[in-house]
Amino acid sequence: MPFGFFKKKKKEEDKTPHYDPNNIRITDIRAGFFLEYDAKTWEVAEEYEYDWGDNEFSYSFLLRSANEEIYLSLEDEGELEIALTNKIRLIKLGEDLDDQIAENERPPKTITYEGVKYYRDNESPGYYRNTATTKREESVEMITWDYYDDDEEKTISIEQFGERDFEAYIGEYVEEYEFSNILPSSEPPVAL
Repeated sequence: MPFGFFKKKKKEEDKTPHYDPNNIRITDIRAGFFLEYDAKTWEVAEEYEYDWGDNEFSYSFLLRSANEEIYLSLEDEGELEIALTNKIRLIKLGEDLDDQIAENERPPKTITYEGVKYYRDNESPGYYRNTATTKREESVEMITWDYYDDDEEKTISIEQFGERDFEAYIGEYVEEYEFSNILPSSEPPVAL
């Protein structure tokens, strides 16, 4: 998952909950939490950590409902930005996009997808891991490119792992008030 532009400082970990039990916000979620969005109940199935260096980290989450999966990414650098995305095949963004990236060491400046033009905004090298299955020192090196539409309401993210392993995500920004009934897991998370 996705989004290198979702960066925040890593909080110190201790035994007390990282959230106020009387005011759980979307920024407090971790794997095992439940929440409501778009008239559905979602489980936070997985949590992914992105290490951008200089003690800057970001997180994305795989959310599962009864019949759907989406990814949620958060950025809180003074103003909270929330993006929900779906994973798509890279070929849907361009038939030889993988070859273009390999040849030019980056994707094109613009991508048109389903009639919407997206503009490359940034390039972020870093390290990625699934927090439940991978220790921090075993994180995988990667690079991410973020694109936005004219209104900066829709987004595309392309991630590269190794020379030819790519993942792509497309989505849009949503507001915090669209999430409700955020409940923590009854089991404390196991940090690797």
